[in-house]
Amino acid sequence: MKNRRDLLRIGALGLLVPSPILLAGPHLKLNRTFKGTDQFEKIVKKAVSNDWYKKPIGERIMACAHEMHGTPYVGFTLEIDNRIESPSVNLHGLDCWTFFEIALGMARMLELQKTSYHPNDLLREIEWTRYRSGVCNGNYLDRIHYLAEWFFEAEARGIATDITRELGQAQRLSNRKIQEMTVLWKSYRYLKHNPELRKPMAVHERRVARLPVYYIPRERVHLIESKLQNGDIMGIVTRHDGGFCSHVGLLSKGKDGVARLMHASRNYKRVVVDKSVSGYLKSFSSHLGLIVARPLARKQAVVDNSVYQSNLRKLTGMREVGP
Repeated sequence: MKNRRDLLRIGALGLLVPSPILLAGPHLKLNRTFKGTDQFEKIVKKAVSNDWYKKPIGERIMACAHEMHGTPYVGFTLEIDNRIESPSVNLHGLDCWTFFEIALGMARMLELQKTSYHPNDLLREIEWTRYRSGVCNGNYLDRIHYLAEWFFEAEARGIATDITRELGQAQRLSNRKIQEMTVLWKSYRYLKHNPELRKPMAVHERRVARLPVYYIPRERVHLIESKLQNGDIMGIVTRHDGGFCSHVGLLSKGKDGVARLMHASRNYKRVVVDKSVSGYLKSFSSHLGLIVARPLARKQAVVDNSVYQSNLRKLTGMREVGP
């Protein structure tokens, strides 16, 4: 594990590093890419008034996450066009991925202390965390579609550190077929309208299948719950082929000290603070275990592409790590 901690992170003398310019390629207008400006402004006003920028990143993430408590569960909110891929936010309806992603993005945005913020500030953070290399060129394949890959990308670019093995009790998950996107292509607007994307998507899936993914079996999660912190990103590993993870949420630890899962729940049809992480995992026979990433302060972003590529090769063990 020492090598993982030794990966380089670039920041100019600890100064906050700006994200890449939003959308290098074709992009959609703000009225298409951002829904919920009213909610955004409400959260920002509260954050500025209460100096959330002073909070550690994990606490800041959860402050933002709790402002989204009760938001309706809505799937496929990222499928907003037939052809052009753009960073997008929908605060009126969240799925499990967009919930944790927006909470993380807002927390990162607030680290750049300002008296006011614009939706584009959040969209820049979403671009940095949602897309391979942190840049969206208008191509659907720029997006990271599998959570397991996101954990590697996030660590390589200083967004979060996968601490699964450091927590203990972990084992490697191998021989998993990754094929959800290409098998269920009719469910995804971009793949449905652009059949030429399905073959390169399959290439991505084969690459994801080779990733060295480690997880903590659900029977052992109770042994590490005390080590979890507010804002930790919880990847729920599935027993079934298709992907490594079937769900994701955030760790919420309240006054009672219980490590609970906060997530956008399809069953509850809204964002909820659920039972303990171990209890949640045991509630569904399809859940195999847990992957955990701990978010990093925005100033720790890796902005040098050669360092990022080197980090990614070390983490994945692959010579070729690009699309």
